[in-house]
Amino acid sequence: MATLLGVDVPTLKSVLTSWGPGKYDAEIFLDGNPTLHAPEVNSSATLIPPAYGLRGVNMHTYTGWGSITQWNAFVAVLEMHGQGSYTDTRLDNSAKFPVAAAPANHMGHTVPPAGQPDLVTSKLGALEFYELALEAPTPPAGSFDAAAAKRGEALFTGAAKCATCHVAPLYTDAGWNMHDGAEIGIDNIQANRSPDGKYRTTPLHGLFAHDAMTTNPAAKGRYYHDGRFATLDDVVAHYNTAMSLALSPAEQSDLVQYLKSL
Repeated sequence: MATLLGVDVPTLKSVLTSWGPGKYDAEIFLDGNPTLHAPEVNSSATLIPPAYGLRGVNMHTYTGWGSITQWNAFVAVLEMHGQGSYTDTRLDNSAKFPVAAAPANHMGHTVPPAGQPDLVTSKLGALEFYELALEAPTPPAGSFDAAAAKRGEALFTGAAKCATCHVAPLYTDAGWNMHDGAEIGIDNIQANRSPDGKYRTTPLHGLFAHDAMTTNPAAKGRYYHDGRFATLDDVVAHYNTAMSLALSPAEQSDLVQYLKSL
């Protein structure tokens, strides 16, 4: 990988160890730029998104890219170097993906070595079927305030405007679930590393599990694509400000309890 990116091994190790637990930069071997990240975080890596609760969800990753099958092929062939085929002409964009588009790599047109079989494509259907069967975990008893969650649900579908995009029961847009950063009050830095330059409306089932996604309870890395928000309270406070919702502290707390109940 160091050779692919044109750096020495110590530099590569420094970048990889900067990611932190539960994070991964899937674009670094495409654009070769580990400095493309928001000032709120210290690396270009994103949280590894849950593989559960994806039935009916259009896009598989935070910045779109494609379906479950597309992403599994991407990971299997381009990242894990499985012997298979991967086609994506979007990777021919040398301005956005200079490493992937380089003539020596031509990653969007990957095929098995001459005379060798494709060992990946035949497995993609079964893998997708399995992933779609994975249910989101259920919040443990006592992990949220039920009365507050009920009040929060009314806010979610009403004054907080969450259900404008997080449409029940999928809790994402029922269609093309991609948005510009300005629509959600953030930068487009990570989105611009993807082909379409947008962010997915991430489904919300199992949000409570994000609290266990870091080994250090005090560390950031739990919410949003890059872990810029440490808690759900921080997420709700961000939207309250960015969307000028004027929710009171008590209402924000109720909304958090509802999110924990999903």
